[in-house]
Amino acid sequence: MAQNSIHIVIIGGGGTAIATMYDLCLRGFKVTLIERGELTSGTTGRHHGQLHCGARYAMGDRNIARECMHESSILRKIAPQSIEYNMGMFISLNDEDMQYNNQFIEACHEADIPAKQIPISLALEYEKEVNPKIKSAVLVPDGTIDPWRLAISFAAGAMKTNNATIRIYSEVIAINTKSNYIDSIIVKDYISNKEDRIKADYYINATGAWAGKIASMANIKLDVTPSPGTMLAVKGRISNMVISRLHKAGDGDIVVPQRKLSIIGSTQWISDNPDINLVPKEDITFLKESASKMFPNFNKLEFHTAWAASRPLFGSYKNDKDVRELSRDFAAIDHSKKDNINNMISIVGGKATTLRAMAEIVSNLICEKFNINEKCKTDSIILPNYKLFYKGGYHGRK
Repeated sequence: MAQNSIHIVIIGGGGTAIATMYDLCLRGFKVTLIERGELTSGTTGRHHGQLHCGARYAMGDRNIARECMHESSILRKIAPQSIEYNMGMFISLNDEDMQYNNQFIEACHEADIPAKQIPISLALEYEKEVNPKIKSAVLVPDGTIDPWRLAISFAAGAMKTNNATIRIYSEVIAINTKSNYIDSIIVKDYISNKEDRIKADYYINATGAWAGKIASMANIKLDVTPSPGTMLAVKGRISNMVISRLHKAGDGDIVVPQRKLSIIGSTQWISDNPDINLVPKEDITFLKESASKMFPNFNKLEFHTAWAASRPLFGSYKNDKDVRELSRDFAAIDHSKKDNINNMISIVGGKATTLRAMAEIVSNLICEKFNINEKCKTDSIILPNYKLFYKGGYHGRK
């Protein structure tokens, strides 16, 4: 790893931001990550934790599906301590679902996803709590992510390089621009209650659903749709696999086993403020009803909690229904090309499964900007155990 003196500031402390910090540190950059709360305290710490093989997206976009399949394979290799590779099963509950069966399998195969239809008797042997009236079952290589462990493993890897500084409980409150570049940012430290000015050679906006707000501080208009969704957890694992409804992607059609919980998700609506994610009461009723269609005994399990998190969907919307059609792909936006700010990139959209790929693309762009010839290494190096972040003394304000 060749060291350089280039200083990069990453705004945001979720999975994508932390993975980007790690990638850049491996390539020799000095990186400061700024997060207004604790690491993963935004959307990363609130999703249901599905490791997408891409099957859910295959009918709509083969490229996104193929990318998920590729990245899920990499994550299983580099972060085994954060992944439960428990497979997934798509089930048809009625004749309408069955209309998707053959198309779904064909779409998966075209996206290099090894989907396989299995006999109903075998499906019920695998998952004894699944509705016995299912009409078909398709196995796919889904799994479960521990979102916090995965992100913190990337953080431990970054800190191990000695190229990273992490500032938590610190919020960017202003961006100072001069001509066509960002001169500095003003950061409010909520522990010391002081403000300070930070200068860097380049800035990365990796704040997810808050990316539009950060961009606006530099007078940049960035179309990001905060799209909250409700998830509901009950105590106990009603399944071992990730169980999905085999139909057009909609609300309440995925059950994810997460540690000793079962999570049904999610709903979706639009919001102007990603900080306000109150769970609508009707969502709880809807999710319980949706889960009981897939698992008749779901509501016999003890209710644990319900919560909402804002997806950072890239693009704008016309109405609540339109937001479901926004792409689950991601975009790395070089603001020098559209907004005349030469030292800022925003990374928006995407999914937890593709966080490493998102980080690689942003890091490639940074290397191009500074003529640094360092290739990505994050697809082959095994991440350190998340515990190293604490045992190594990395946790806290650096």
